[in-house]
Amino acid sequence: MKFSTVFCWIATAQSLANGLPFEEKRILQVSDSEVITASEYEKLSLLKRGIKFFDITKQQRSNTLIYHRSDKREVPHYNFPRTMNQSNIVKSLISQIDQEYMYDKLAKFSSFYTRYYKSKYGLEAAEWLSAQIHQIVDVLPKGMTTVEHFDHKEWDQYSIIVKFAGSVTPENIVVIGSHLDSINLLFPTLLPAPGADDNGSGTITNLEALRLFTEYLKKSNQPLKNSIEFHFYSAEEGGLLGSLDVFTVYAGLKKKVVAMLQQDMTGFVPDLKNEHVGVIADYTDARLTLFIRTVIDNYLSIPYVETKCGYACSDHSSATKNGYPSSFVIESELKSANKYIHSTMDTIEKLSINHMAEHTKLVLGTVLELGEWDSF
Repeated sequence: MKFSTVFCWIATAQSLANGLPFEEKRILQVSDSEVITASEYEKLSLLKRGIKFFDITKQQRSNTLIYHRSDKREVPHYNFPRTMNQSNIVKSLISQIDQEYMYDKLAKFSSFYTRYYKSKYGLEAAEWLSAQIHQIVDVLPKGMTTVEHFDHKEWDQYSIIVKFAGSVTPENIVVIGSHLDSINLLFPTLLPAPGADDNGSGTITNLEALRLFTEYLKKSNQPLKNSIEFHFYSAEEGGLLGSLDVFTVYAGLKKKVVAMLQQDMTGFVPDLKNEHVGVIADYTDARLTLFIRTVIDNYLSIPYVETKCGYACSDHSSATKNGYPSSFVIESELKSANKYIHSTMDTIEKLSINHMAEHTKLVLGTVLELGEWDSF
C-alpha cells in the first residue's frame, strides 16, 4: 500500500507540475490498427520511451478521421519528374542562401524559454514567426500570396500556412512542412525547451527557402504553374496535433495535395567526415521519395543515406494518413541524429548552419521542380 500511495502521489505531483490534468483521457493511435486511451501524463511517458503516436481525440470525437487499416484513405499515384528541369533557376537561388540570416533567425527562435504549444511562450514564438513571414512575403503584389493562421481551438498556439496560388493548375498543391513548437519531456511547462534543432532548424530552413522563393517571384512577377504552400505546424510534439488538424480539414475539403516534404531536425552533423542527409524510407510515398533522392543528387553538396523513423514520427505522417503523398528528409541517418532534443541542451551551438543550408537547397529544388511540373 505504501509503494502504490507514493507512486500515485508522485504521478499526481508531476502531472500538476506540468500543468496537465491527470484524469483527462486522450485517444491515441499508436499503429495503423491500434488505438488506446491515455492521460496527458501517460502521453509524456510514451514519448519518453520513444513511442510515437497520433493524438486523434478531436478527429475521433467529431468523426472526421478514418483510422482502421482496412478503410484508411489511399494515397493516389502521381507522376514526379525523373530529371531536373529547373536547374538554372534553382542553382541561382541556391547561390543566394544567406547563412548569417539563418543563424540570426535561429538564435532568436531558440531564445524563447520554450515553444511548448500550451504555453504563453509557444504563442509568442508563433507570433514572432508570423511577423517574420509577413516581412518576407508582403513585398509581393497583392493577391500573389496569403498568410493564414490556423486556429486549433483547443490551445492558443496556431499553425501558419503561406499560400502561393498556381497560375495554371492551382488545384495541384505542393506542401513544404515543419513544426514550430518545442518540448522538454521532463516538465513541459516548467523547464526550458530551446528546441534549436527540434525543430528550430527545420523551421528556419524553410523560412530561408520561403525568403528566396519570394524574391524569385518578386523578380519574375509570375506565379508557378502549381500552388505552393509553406506550413509551419503547431503542437507536433503533442502527437502531431497541428498537422493532423490541417490535413484532416484539407481532406474534408477534398483538396488535392500532390506532394508534401517535411523538414524536422536539419542542423546536427554527427560526423563531419561522413556528412549526409537521411531520407526516410518508411511511412512515406515511394514515388515522391524517389524524386526527392533525385533532387538531392542534383542540387545538394552531400549525399543521402536511406533510414527509417517509425510510425507517426513527424508531420508528414498526417499527410499520408489523410491520403496525400509525403516525404521526409532528416539531418542524418536516424540512429546518429541529435540526442539532445526534448531537453534544455538542444541549443544552437551544437548545430551546423551549413548543413541546414543543404536542406534549404532541397526545399528550393522541390518547390521549383514540382511547382512547374505539368504531368501529375
